[in-house]
Parts: sequence; structure tokens; C-alpha cells
Amino acid sequence: MDYSQKSVLVSGGTGSFGNFIVRRLLDLGAKEVRVLSRDEKKQHDMRVFYRGRSNLSFVIGDVRNRDRLDEAMSGIDIMFHAAALKQVPACENFPNEAIHTNVIGAQNVVDAALRNKLEAFVMVSTDKAVKPVNVMGMTKALQERIVLKGNQSRLNQGTRFACVRYGNVLRSRGSVIPLFRRLLAADQRLTITDERMTRFLLTLNDAIDLVLYAAAEQRGGEIFVRKAPAARILDLAEICCEEVGKKLDYDVIGLLPGEKLNEIMLTEEELVRTEDLGDYYKIHPWWSKTHFDHIDHEYSSFDSVVDKAHILKLIARADKEFETLEMPGGEFSNF
Repeated sequence: MDYSQKSVLVSGGTGSFGNFIVRRLLDLGAKEVRVLSRDEKKQHDMRVFYRGRSNLSFVIGDVRNRDRLDEAMSGIDIMFHAAALKQVPACENFPNEAIHTNVIGAQNVVDAALRNKLEAFVMVSTDKAVKPVNVMGMTKALQERIVLKGNQSRLNQGTRFACVRYGNVLRSRGSVIPLFRRLLAADQRLTITDERMTRFLLTLNDAIDLVLYAAAEQRGGEIFVRKAPAARILDLAEICCEEVGKKLDYDVIGLLPGEKLNEIMLTEEELVRTEDLGDYYKIHPWWSKTHFDHIDHEYSSFDSVVDKAHILKLIARADKEFETLEMPGGEFSNF
């Protein structure tokens, strides 16, 4: 896709994912990259970091505010919707807040995209939306349905809506690697909820590749899934200990409310609509007549575990990616 002719809006544009996709879009020469977020401090950090970029602009606002969304989407061609409450414990403790942002906010964003006649809309989802057992996953599952249903709206005059799903992003704020590293730096014991736990892993650039692929390839109504390796939590803990020359030492604290042992990206119900595209899966819309029979089991982190050598390479790549986006003295220096 030629972004030199496209104006792009990124909601949640000051978060980990948002910061990376803003950089990628600027590197691709986008006509305009517009950031929508609630945090004025992080917007200031980005504005200073990208000083002199005339094609980068900012809107302070919330997806809960319908009027602000119309201002943010004015003149926009493509939107990447990443604004969400995504921390599992926070959503468990404040489910009503998760509903207002992840569900009602998503409906507000879809409605605004229809009113402003965007060309394409890609919503960032998660493996936790599949067979959800926690509030975050439940609200993201509803968000997927709300976004995809936008394709069938009577008000739709050509906007294509799609979703992407991926697992845990290495080094993103609130993720396990920064947590383990902070505990070790403070000479504290690691905490592990369950020794059997596995998780899909990818770097932020992998996630960006996925959303750009979805924007270019979607026809409307698809969910795109990035194939990814998975890791055992104990392997991640051991690697972090080895980094600082310490012996693995941890406390098992038990599963947190709404926490899964393993994650799933594709369910049995979706398999008949899922096309294998090599590096990606494409789940065709539920209203399509598409049928496939070449995938015969769910896509689970339990079945995708890789060895420590593979995980080490992933972590090294994630560390290198974040080094290029450090903003000294700003929020982005604290991933």
C-alpha cells in the first residue's frame, strides 16, 4: 500500500504498539499520521522526539467521547484502533471501566469511522479474546464482533473493517520480561503464577507487520492471526536470571483471577473458515460461504512451545527494537 497518499489515525497511539506503528508509518512516508490518546505527557514526549515532522499530528481525546472521535477522524483514510484497557488484573478489578472503553468505546469508533467514510479500519485484538475467561478477553471478543459487524452496517459506504489477533509482545509495558528484570534488579525473588503456563510471544515489529498486512489484504470482515512461537514461563524466568548471572529462584503464587494456563488463537468453530497463508492465518467472515478443511486442530500456545535458544533470539531482537525508540527523560524511556 502506498501510504504517501494516505492519512492514518492511530488510537492509543502513545502506547507501546502505537509508538512503534507511528514510527513505521512515518518511515513509509505517510501523508499524515495522527495520534489519538488521552495522555498529554506521552504526546509531548512524542512531539519532542519527532520534532520537525510536519506529517505528524496529535489529538487529545478518549474513545468514550463520540464528538472528539469525529474531530480525530476528519480527513482520515485508514485507522488502526489500538486504544484499550488491556491489563487483565485491572479489567478484573474494574469491569465496568473495561466495558466503557473496550466495548462502548469500540462502538463509538466504528460509528465515527462510518460517519467519516474511512477506507479501511483495523482493530488490534488479542489471543485472550478467544474462548475468553477474563473480563479483558470478554470485552475484546465483543470488540471483535462490533468491529466486524461494521462491514454489514446499512450506513457503510465502503469502509472495510478487519481485526488482527496476536499474543504477548516482548518488552511491552506491563509484560513479563520487564517485570522479571525489575525484580532481579531489586534483588527480589521472581513470582510465577503457575509453572505449567505457556504464552505466545512476538516482537512489536512482528505485530506491526501483521496490522499493515491486514490493512493491505483485507476485503472486510476478516480476522488475521500472526503465527508465533510460544514459551514456557519457567524458560522466560530462567533466561532473565541467566542475563544477570543469578540462579533461578521463584515463588509460585497461584493463578490470578481470569488467568489461563495456555492461550488459543483459533477455535474449532473458526477452523472451517480459516485459510493458512504461510506466516499468517486469515479467518474469513462468519457470513461468508468460504469453507476450508486443511486445519484440523486449535492453534494453542501449548502446541507451539520453542526452546530457550529460540526465545533468546526473540528477546534480543525485541531489546534491539526498543533501543531505537528510546526517548530519554520521557515515558518511552521506561518500557
